[in-house]
Amino acid sequence: MSAAKVLVDTNVVSYVMKGESLGRAYAPHLQGKLLAISFITVGEMYYGAEKARWGQKRRVQLESTLRNFVVIPYDHEIARYYGVIVAQRERKGRPISFSDAWIAACALKHGVSLVTITQLISRKSLLCT
Repeated sequence: MSAAKVLVDTNVVSYVMKGESLGRAYAPHLQGKLLAISFITVGEMYYGAEKARWGQKRRVQLESTLRNFVVIPYDHEIARYYGVIVAQRERKGRPISFSDAWIAACALKHGVSLVTITQLISRKSLLCT
């Protein structure tokens, strides 16, 4: 039987990489699972490194961390989910950041739960939130 798959949000990846207590709190949601991240998360992690002017040692650590995840690339179906998520959230008066919408769209397309800093979000609730 194959391992369950989860999509890990950018903040969780960052906390885990830094070894922070918040990162350790997510261990039960991550252990024994196939871990994936969105192409957006990869970009956000590189942005954080650039913004903070990380040196070579931390950049190597970032590269090593990113290799622990399957990266979900952009495709047209993800783009369609993105449009649905953003529009539905706007109609409900609960806008979502563009980055978060892309990440949620990746989870929807691949039928996996999303591990965020606030909760483990099931595929079903991604559109209803």
